[in-house]
Amino acid sequence: MKTTLDAREARVIGCLIEKEITTPEQYPLTLNALTAACNQKTNRDPVTDFPERDMQDTVDGLVKRFLVSDKGGYGGRTTRYRHRFCNTEFGALKFSPFELGVICVLLLRGAQTPGELRQRTNRLCDFADVGAVEETLNGLMTRDDGPFVARLPRVPGERESRYVHLFGDTAPDLAATDLPAPGTDTTLPARVERLEALVEELGAEIRRLRGDAGE
Repeated sequence: MKTTLDAREARVIGCLIEKEITTPEQYPLTLNALTAACNQKTNRDPVTDFPERDMQDTVDGLVKRFLVSDKGGYGGRTTRYRHRFCNTEFGALKFSPFELGVICVLLLRGAQTPGELRQRTNRLCDFADVGAVEETLNGLMTRDDGPFVARLPRVPGERESRYVHLFGDTAPDLAATDLPAPGTDTTLPARVERLEALVEELGAEIRRLRGDAGE
């Protein structure tokens, strides 16, 4: 079963992943450091102002779900937290450094274009070009244990589509995203044929409902 995170949980997991990679000397994080990371004014969208008491509730919930560990302190009196979300001995979810960089930025910033992802993952991993980002995104969309990201329909006037992670409890309906199943024919005639079949199914359902209502 895929992990589902609300917005605050996604921010916590994203921050723990980010700090593990970018500031390993400060990781695991104290609650104070984690709260500050979640409320950073840079590299976050939206910018938040979570109170520490709310962060404690969120972290406690993640600990109960075994997505965060509070056993990471260095023998001191202050509890420190590390994620168990992926790439640990505690679960089967494994990402490459490039996949992890993409997932981390999507957790912290929401929907992103491949160009934005290349720029904003530079402290997490080193993509050679936008094509390498797109290759990683395609892999995350078609992995056997996924999908983990989806491509949103392109906004008119924009050159690139945006991508979102699929760990959120308000993740977009896959039917409303451009997310081909493995082996799906994605040519224009095939897509038109599928749309025509869908319209026919909807029409039949409407006729059935009208019949049940006595119209």
